[in-house]
Amino acid sequence: MPTVLRLGRLRVVIYPNDHRPPHVHILGDGHEAVFEIFEGELRLRQNFGFSRSQIASIRDALKHRTEELCVVWEKLHG
Repeated sequence: MPTVLRLGRLRVVIYPNDHRPPHVHILGDGHEAVFEIFEGELRLRQNFGFSRSQIASIRDALKHRTEELCVVWEKLHG
């Protein structure tokens, strides 16, 4: 599972054999969240343990990197 970005202690991961739609897994501190990337926008699909404020911070950190994350997704999934 390639870590494609780090947000402090959190890892942004894209699994090579994962399914569409394009999405990233945020892992850290024993928690996980999944954000779908749809038309350049981030949508929270699942949250396992992060607080609302943590999710907002993660979303803010990712929103300027959505294009980069889509490029990485396409490289891994074709």
